[in-house]
Amino acid sequence: MKVMLKTTLLMFSLSTVSLWASEIVAVVNGKEISQQDINNFIITNMPGAHYNFLSEDEKKSILNQMIDRKLFAEEAKRLNIESNLEFQIALEKAKDKLLVDYWMKEKAEEIVISDKEAKKYYEDNLNKFYKDASVKVRHILVKTKVEANEIIDELMMNKSTLKEAFIRLAKEKSIGPSAVNGGELDWFIQEQMVPEFSDAAFSLEEGSITTEPVLTQFGYHVIYLEDKKEKGIAPFKDVKQDIVKTLKVLQFKKELENISEKMRKTAKIIVK
Repeated sequence: MKVMLKTTLLMFSLSTVSLWASEIVAVVNGKEISQQDINNFIITNMPGAHYNFLSEDEKKSILNQMIDRKLFAEEAKRLNIESNLEFQIALEKAKDKLLVDYWMKEKAEEIVISDKEAKKYYEDNLNKFYKDASVKVRHILVKTKVEANEIIDELMMNKSTLKEAFIRLAKEKSIGPSAVNGGELDWFIQEQMVPEFSDAAFSLEEGSITTEPVLTQFGYHVIYLEDKKEKGIAPFKDVKQDIVKTLKVLQFKKELENISEKMRKTAKIIVK
């Protein structure tokens, strides 16, 4: 199971590289550090973390660590660590792993799931796609009720461009980690948030805001409802992408098993 999970993560992490991720954020003695380098560092060293939700101090700390790594690598080369026998052995192991990773990436990219296959899986497994009611919101978090009321007043004066105004104020005034994304949160069901926040969010109409500050243990919130989904069987279009990923993983696992079985027949394998 652990091996399959790693295979699954590899399959999709290697295939998801954005233009933003390749942005150059620093250059150290001619060596570039890209946003993708930082993302990979976070994935390896901070499981579950995401760059967008880190504080500015945390982002600076990570960049400084990356800069130090470039400088330390230069020092290691100056001291000719590359000629060290232990280093050579470790390098060969790392090369083998990288070879397998990229081979798996290429094999995964060859897999194509048709709409017909995805739809059949959906129809055969409808019970898997029952969803509780959920909402997608943006929020602005501030320390005081006075601040929250001032934000609500400003938003109410911008009803024609409410969403745009909300995003702007979230970036300017929110003290929550979602501020960088204009206060945007992922879809959530009632039980996933503290009751005060959930009750307020689920009571809203799409495109509206809370007209009274919402108090939680984190501070005072102003909430904007972007979208709402009622409970029931999720439409095929909403789950198609997840189904395709599931079917790709299943097919990928099967292909790996077939390749392994075929290669083992001609390989010399000694288990001690």
